[in-house]
Amino acid sequence: MNEQAIVIGGLALGTFAIRLGGYLLGASIPESGPWARALQALPGCLIAALLAVILVQAEPAEWTAASVALAVALLSRSLPLTMLAGVGSVWLLRSLT
Repeated sequence: MNEQAIVIGGLALGTFAIRLGGYLLGASIPESGPWARALQALPGCLIAALLAVILVQAEPAEWTAASVALAVALLSRSLPLTMLAGVGSVWLLRSLT
């Protein structure tokens, strides 16, 4: 066996192990209780953390676009519309400056 076959086999085995581990871990997640509530809130928390880091380093165009997206989100409660408003406003504001 040459080195390439060993590397490919190792990577395939590693990929399978990661997928199997994710499946086994997912099967053990509780469906109720405090851990379940925490895990349900996790995606929103991650988005808020990423947005906070971006806004700390941002310029006025990004702050304005974030404000527009927040207003659209509060008024419409529509994720696709909010994303469209945020991306569109940051594109427009960046192209004007």
